[in-house]
Amino acid sequence: MQLVFDGHNDVLLRLWSHQKKGADPVAEFRDGTSSGHMDAPRSKAGGLAGGLCAIYIPSGDLVFAEPDHNGHYVTPMAAPLERHASLDIAHEMAAIALRLDRDGAWKLCRTTSDIRDSMAKGVFAAVLHMEGCEAIDADLVALETFHAAGLRSLGPVWSRNNVFAHGVPFAFPMSPDTGPGLTGAGFALVRRCNELGILIDLAHITEKGFWDVAKTSDQPLVASHSNAHALTPVARNLTDRQLDAIKERRGIVGLNYATAMLRADGRSEADTPLEDMIRHVDYLVQRMGIDCVGLGSDFDGATIPEEIGDAAGNQKLIAALLNVGYGEEDLVKLCRENWLRVLASAWGETSAH
Repeated sequence: MQLVFDGHNDVLLRLWSHQKKGADPVAEFRDGTSSGHMDAPRSKAGGLAGGLCAIYIPSGDLVFAEPDHNGHYVTPMAAPLERHASLDIAHEMAAIALRLDRDGAWKLCRTTSDIRDSMAKGVFAAVLHMEGCEAIDADLVALETFHAAGLRSLGPVWSRNNVFAHGVPFAFPMSPDTGPGLTGAGFALVRRCNELGILIDLAHITEKGFWDVAKTSDQPLVASHSNAHALTPVARNLTDRQLDAIKERRGIVGLNYATAMLRADGRSEADTPLEDMIRHVDYLVQRMGIDCVGLGSDFDGATIPEEIGDAAGNQKLIAALLNVGYGEEDLVKLCRENWLRVLASAWGETSAH
């Protein structure tokens, strides 16, 4: 079994949502549940040894558009969120992450040594990520607090606009060049993240925002859960030019399991074959090299292929990659080492493996 360090999941959103209905989030993750995609038992069964766990503030007004007769769709952008309410939710999710750590249900990791130690002990290695910075003020005061609580990765924006940047809509077919990029506050956020050693994630940002980060940040370029636009032209996927820039900076693209970002027709349907995942891995590897590709499942945040089902089925993708000719060394890189190299670089660690 190949142990996987995964670039993106939304398990904190699910645990937070269920907590609102009276569930115990620690018990749900630690002991397992039948809902959603991941918890400690299913992760262990599927070799999912760790990953970037997102604090994501949900948009109540988002309704995904139905495809027209050509199969095309454009979902209107979710409205910007109010900061104080967002901050409350972000604190609640961070508190769940800290409680899981205190309980031993997972280890909240701040260094790649933490990740390796946790994986070796068979404890889920969680890295706290923020997907869209609605909870952060333009003066970046809250950023300091979240960093102290363990935040080591963030995407300035989700697919809605905020004080820092502009997001791309969920649309097919569409270029990621859909609007402006970073704001003045966004440039300041990127610079401060570089100083603190917080990874910048380019998933969900406009193409202009991508280039704004590229010219401002000294880190490897990272898209934690995105695929190849040449194969599936949704606005969320990356153009060849973006992939070339990520390669040049020795960054990483994490394969998103979301079927709408894998299928040639851009549809969100669970009966998507594993071949569509392989197609994207092959394309990314051919374009950027084996060192710049990883996994970014989007567990608990998307419709994923039913053949995988949930975290327990993660090794089915690994087996499929093995079957089409990826060797053991390739799989070690794809499953975890590429992510650990990039994290070590972004976090300013001197001895990256």
